[in-house]
Amino acid sequence: MQNDLNIIPFDPSCHATPFRVLNEAWLTHYFQIEDYDREVLGNPQQKIIEPGGYIFMMTLNQEVMGTFAFLKEDEGVYEFNKMAIREDLRGMGYGTQLLQFALRFADQHHWKKLFLFSNRKLENSIYLYRKFGFEEVSLGKAPYSRGNIKMELLLH
Repeated sequence: MQNDLNIIPFDPSCHATPFRVLNEAWLTHYFQIEDYDREVLGNPQQKIIEPGGYIFMMTLNQEVMGTFAFLKEDEGVYEFNKMAIREDLRGMGYGTQLLQFALRFADQHHWKKLFLFSNRKLENSIYLYRKFGFEEVSLGKAPYSRGNIKMELLLH
């Protein structure tokens, strides 16, 4: 990996478009963009940050190459959401680095639980989540139709 790799907080003035574009790229590659996605990706400040969530951007030599978000569900409970890596950089360990950062951040904030919705078709993602201790739980109601697996990680 190259030297100037950073994971930084979302800045709506310069990260709103890369956040949307990165997520739209993987969504259209594997699935389709749903109304829920349009709403969140089109209004990340309002839909994620203002209700108490967080968005982070991964940059390499100041170029955005990845992202993820935490959507606040309850006190100490967050959904790990909207993780995306630029297509030409997938499979190079950047997703692992994003997830490691996310888990450190959650631990530093003494959160109780992280959960996520995914799709079994995304085998590499499911493998990564399991590798870091996420376990499958009852699906319940996913916010989008592609969600056919729910996983959670108890933190404290």
